[in-house]
Amino acid sequence: MPERHTLIRSLHDIGMAAWFGGSLMGAVGLNGAAEDEGGTQTATDRIASAGWAKWTPVNAAAIGAHLFGSGGLLAVNAHRVVTQRGVASSTAAKTVVTGAALAATACARVLGKKIELASSPDPQDAEEAREHPVDLDKAHRQLACAQWAVPALTGCLVVLNALHGEQQRPAEQASGVWERARSVSPFM
Repeated sequence: MPERHTLIRSLHDIGMAAWFGGSLMGAVGLNGAAEDEGGTQTATDRIASAGWAKWTPVNAAAIGAHLFGSGGLLAVNAHRVVTQRGVASSTAAKTVVTGAALAATACARVLGKKIELASSPDPQDAEEAREHPVDLDKAHRQLACAQWAVPALTGCLVVLNALHGEQQRPAEQASGVWERARSVSPFM
């Protein structure tokens, strides 16, 4: 009877769902509401920054859960990665896309923090912003790209996860193992 890995699958999937859904909601809902309600660019920046700052710890937990679950799934499915045709390449693709999503998330946070400091009424933040000046127009453009890259990349992870699910079907496993064996042995 196959082992169950419900906890690590749940951490993987819930983390990915929150990372994808939160980034998409932020790019569409939070940024859109900030633009509608802000009135000025500074006010818009403050509203959006406040919302993203509230989301950051939840997003970090979601990403952590996803990464922990991903590592656990890789460990329990290592035999499939090695023996089943197509699993190694989809796993490699998923790893690359995860890295890109992490980089886009980090980039968005750094840019968002720069804009947050530049728009803050707090004298300490204003002083820090003066010490590290930022071209706000450029930062806004880069942030918009990064904030849309995150749901695009995490959406790709959802699709790759669906592919992994299809590869776990018994018929897929049997034919994948057979094809892999044929590809490494010229006599089959």
